[in-house]
Amino acid sequence: MITRRCTQRQFLMRPDDNTNQAFEYCLAVAAEKCGIHLLFTVAMSNHHHTGIFDPEGRYPEFLEHFHKLFAKCQNALLGRWENFWSSEQTSVVVLATDYDVVDKLIYAVTNPVKDDLVERAGDWPGTTSYGANRTGKERLIKRPKHFFRDGGLMPDAVTLRFHRPKTFALLRREEWIALLERKVRTVEFRAASRRRLAGKRCLGPRAVCAQRWNGRPMAPAPRRAMSPRVAAKSRWHRTEALQRNHRFLRAYRSARALLVSGYNYALFPEGTYWLRRFMSVVCGPDPMLVYTLAG
Repeated sequence: MITRRCTQRQFLMRPDDNTNQAFEYCLAVAAEKCGIHLLFTVAMSNHHHTGIFDPEGRYPEFLEHFHKLFAKCQNALLGRWENFWSSEQTSVVVLATDYDVVDKLIYAVTNPVKDDLVERAGDWPGTTSYGANRTGKERLIKRPKHFFRDGGLMPDAVTLRFHRPKTFALLRREEWIALLERKVRTVEFRAASRRRLAGKRCLGPRAVCAQRWNGRPMAPAPRRAMSPRVAAKSRWHRTEALQRNHRFLRAYRSARALLVSGYNYALFPEGTYWLRRFMSVVCGPDPMLVYTLAG
């Protein structure tokens, strides 16, 4: 799950037709270029949540291409020249199981509901994958005209598609839709109950779209909070994922020490990115993991 926010928490992604089109086009182009399977996304006014499956181990390239392309496109639309994204590192959280993927999917598409912006997830006027997650329908997104030139290298249109997590791929369409709608309705009901007790109302789609793009939330941003690297409801799956990370770091550090010492045949663990891409180091499975599985 990828999360990144705009600089100074400004509403630089405030929903409108041009912004939605640019976000979806850049997302689909980057996913197609890097072999990424999109699982879900929601573009809020000042940040986005996007879930991906990365079969080729190229998510850093995907992040670079998507965020750079959309930032340039959106700055051109708004007449800005400064940095678009926050200087904080992009949050990338490993979702340990497909059940955790579904939990984060619901978290993402109901984000506007929990923030008291709209009453129902489907009412969000910005980009959201909720409809596509339910129906599985693909959409053809045309190239935005406010930034990309005609006759350039960018495709005239690109297909935006969202995949189901593998565990749920065999569910009948009706069962999958019922599962998502039940979970979303639960969040919507709890948010409505909370607002009712507090005497609050939703801002509403029209008011969201009427906000100034250089505005920002009134509430202060949370600071010095823990930034997780793994998300899992099951303690055992979380422990397993953390142990896998530790094994990778040990194997990587050992291989790098050999490389620095002049040994040209160091075997780096699977998941190595920069050295594999730019120095063509040899990568293979973690020997300890292979021994454990074989034993």
